[in-house]
Amino acid sequence: MPEPIGEAWLTGSECRFADGLFAGKMLGEVWPRISNDWAGSARRDRPFPVLVKFLFPEDKLSVQVHPDDDYAKRHEAVAGGIGKTEMWYVISARPGAEVRVGLKPHVTREIFRSAIAAGNAEEMLERIAVRAGDAIFIPAGTVHTIGPGMVLCEVQQNSDLTYRVYDFKRRDAAGRPRELHLEKAFEVIRFGKQCGGRASQSQNDAGGILLAECDYFRVTKHLIRDSCAFRAGGQMQIAVIVQGSGAIRLGSEQKRLDYAPAQAWLIPAALEEYCLEPRDATTALFISVPSAN
Repeated sequence: MPEPIGEAWLTGSECRFADGLFAGKMLGEVWPRISNDWAGSARRDRPFPVLVKFLFPEDKLSVQVHPDDDYAKRHEAVAGGIGKTEMWYVISARPGAEVRVGLKPHVTREIFRSAIAAGNAEEMLERIAVRAGDAIFIPAGTVHTIGPGMVLCEVQQNSDLTYRVYDFKRRDAAGRPRELHLEKAFEVIRFGKQCGGRASQSQNDAGGILLAECDYFRVTKHLIRDSCAFRAGGQMQIAVIVQGSGAIRLGSEQKRLDYAPAQAWLIPAALEEYCLEPRDATTALFISVPSAN
């Protein structure tokens, strides 16, 4: 029986363009040399600024936390020096699916250490039952874990810095307990007032639904049933097709390229207009990158 797939990356450095000007090339080789017309003001002296993934958890993930940029610069320069703030969009969820995000109000540093030692660390986190269409925001410093039975689209800073605080006594391929990173984790965990959790969704002027907005990315959702025009507005965008199929038309060109679920489209910052022309109802996430990120 094939090993289950835990995640699929859409904008990793080794992901290849399937079509267009950069067809066949890897994002990591194109990005440092890409023009301002494509990247806008996004920095090209770092990896591509946002990592978009699909997650398919069929077991609980570890209880973990990510550092912010300041801590990463000071302590993780060798690993890239970039912190990790992220958000999840729930594509589908089985009954009972849940995530846990942020510490409960009474949980202090001492209480959390004791809970980790006693094996009930996840009970110190706020439980959030999830269903399709939910959005969850996880700023750096927020302890979290994902349960089984869902498919998520994750949008995050392009960083792999993760500090594991509890892993349900799992072992690695050699039979050893998986490594924990408690010292670093307790230096970055946000105690007291929590900022992460279920995101409130509000409609914006362009008819989309704002899911998340922070210093690193802005994510809106559009439900598209008829031909719909969009503008890049001088910022590079990534359009992620969550559901539906159709064609995308760039600018005034008559050429149409077919889109399908689980695709990510890189939209040039300088593009005046592009259209999504659905064959069936389409749900798409539009991710923009603020200046200097």
